[in-house]
Amino acid sequence: MAGIFITFEGTEGCGKSTHIHKLTERLQAEGHAVRVVREPGGTESGEQIRKLLKHGPKNLTAEAELLLMNASRAQLVREVIRPALAAGKVVLCDRFYDSTTVYQGAGRGLDATRVQSIIDFAVGETRPDLTILMQIPIKISEKRRANRRGTDRFESANREFFQRIEAGYAALAQSDPDRIRAIDADRPINTVQADIWIAVSSALNS
Repeated sequence: MAGIFITFEGTEGCGKSTHIHKLTERLQAEGHAVRVVREPGGTESGEQIRKLLKHGPKNLTAEAELLLMNASRAQLVREVIRPALAAGKVVLCDRFYDSTTVYQGAGRGLDATRVQSIIDFAVGETRPDLTILMQIPIKISEKRRANRRGTDRFESANREFFQRIEAGYAALAQSDPDRIRAIDADRPINTVQADIWIAVSSALNS
């Protein structure tokens, strides 16, 4: 039996890590084998790329970001995601190609057609069955980023950048409502988790 591929998306500080952890626990309690991965990263080479992307030089270009993100992604898909799905596991991925569409496309202003062609080359036929889009107000994101110990290249971007990110995710959710489930994450954790479980249960039973 083939596995299920679920990705989590959202702006910085939206609570993805917390809810992936809680979802993992519930899925395992229900008897599912779960594999959790993250982007960029998830493999030995991908983690090295992650360090460069998040903490590398400030003059790293948008084009270099795009190619590095997808180099990490190509390795993750082939080394981890596809084998896990073939083994019947539920794969939970903290970010996937929607992040590239939004961050390097809408955020950095790269050509959308070119961005998509590079994503397509990196992932091939591997596509999420469900994407959970965690939505929070930009003021909440700013407050959470300010409270973190240090910021990376993305977290330190200005408000205009994150306004483009917010708009980019909203456009994605509208364009693919069957796959992308927008969740209001500015609510109590248990309430948010309940909505996530409804979406995940539907994917598991489809």
